[in-house]
Amino acid sequence: MADQHIPEEYLDGYVRILSDACETGRNLTRQERESLRNHGERAAEAGIGLRALVRAHLAAAGTVRAGMPGSAADHLLAAVEQAVDAFAEGHERAQHLAVRQEEAARREFIDDLLYGRSDLGRLAERAERFGLLLSHAHAVAVAQGPEPYDDGYPVTRQIASSLVARFGDRRILLTTKDGRLICIAPGDQSDVLSFFAKQAYAATDGGRVAIGRPHPGAGGVVHSYEEALNALDLAVRMNMDQPVLHAADLLVYPVLTRDRQAMADLVSSVLGPLEHARGGAQPLIDTLTAYFDTGCVAAEAARRLSLSVRAMTYRLDRIHKLTGADPGDPVHRYTLQTAVVGARLLDWPGQKI
Repeated sequence: MADQHIPEEYLDGYVRILSDACETGRNLTRQERESLRNHGERAAEAGIGLRALVRAHLAAAGTVRAGMPGSAADHLLAAVEQAVDAFAEGHERAQHLAVRQEEAARREFIDDLLYGRSDLGRLAERAERFGLLLSHAHAVAVAQGPEPYDDGYPVTRQIASSLVARFGDRRILLTTKDGRLICIAPGDQSDVLSFFAKQAYAATDGGRVAIGRPHPGAGGVVHSYEEALNALDLAVRMNMDQPVLHAADLLVYPVLTRDRQAMADLVSSVLGPLEHARGGAQPLIDTLTAYFDTGCVAAEAARRLSLSVRAMTYRLDRIHKLTGADPGDPVHRYTLQTAVVGARLLDWPGQKI
């Protein structure tokens, strides 16, 4: 590969500095070092690689050496070392600043994207820089583990490496927000988010992942992200134990809670009488939850609750007597089950409704 041409402006004053330092055997002055650092910064900003720059400096030093007497040349190597060190320091300083600016721009974009801020047209333009085409539909997966995660964490880097190794340069964005891992992928590439969920579950030592539905446009990313967050919150309130949740499978719950007052009235009127039971309503609600979760199989529900079948039957009978609704009756069962779901969503009876 041919050497990259280095414009003379990045070597300006270099030969003179070497010559002056070698004539007297002195070190480079503070002003000379700062001048070289500035040249290094500007070269980095111009996109010139450090290796090519070092070669150019060594070549220039060779021309200085050719015209020097032996006594002055003895100091040349030390002067070159100081000069190149100062130049490289400036080059690295510019690179680090560029990285920090890029990270800040990326974080600002992520915040605007996930919160639905900024002009949508401008947001779409910025998105292309980070690999997203917001004219297409996107889906968002959110992973939550036992500890918060950030962009530089080993877990984040591990998952990012796995995604790149598996999917190459597909338009995928992996980031973090509020201590959670977030993956944004085209809506027609469900395999990406499924793979992310598997990797995140393993890397977070048994964390939980929620996947929102695909939605079009910049607003669609926000919508899918909020669906995933709501699914994680719902999993906690409903004591779900699945490691991966799909918002599309949980649509009934937002419907049930859309009219909160109507749901509160249902819970209060149907399950309110259970508060008069010895021990309060919670043990009987747990009984109904286990009963419905096992497909109304009393023996299996009893096993889950560490009860005898006889004790389970007694509890179901007690519920019937207090509420007037028979859990074994198909007509009553739907009302009771909906009320139980509502109680869990509203955190009743722990919270007043």
